[in-house]
Amino acid sequence: MRVRVDMTLCETHAQCVFAAPEVFTLNEDDELVYDATPDDAMSPAVEQAARACPVQAITVDWV
Repeated sequence: MRVRVDMTLCETHAQCVFAAPEVFTLNEDDELVYDATPDDAMSPAVEQAARACPVQAITVDWV
């Protein structure tokens, strides 16, 4: 699985952080940081995070 976040769309609502905190976090400057290649076991949480994004900035690709 490959995760991509369009940072030009991201408004840091942090819904992804709540849905998949193992993959998405906010740094000390409240900027989104994420694991672009999380373990496939995280797929349900990552898919939920993508659905929860109010600006649809998250894309999940299956490699």
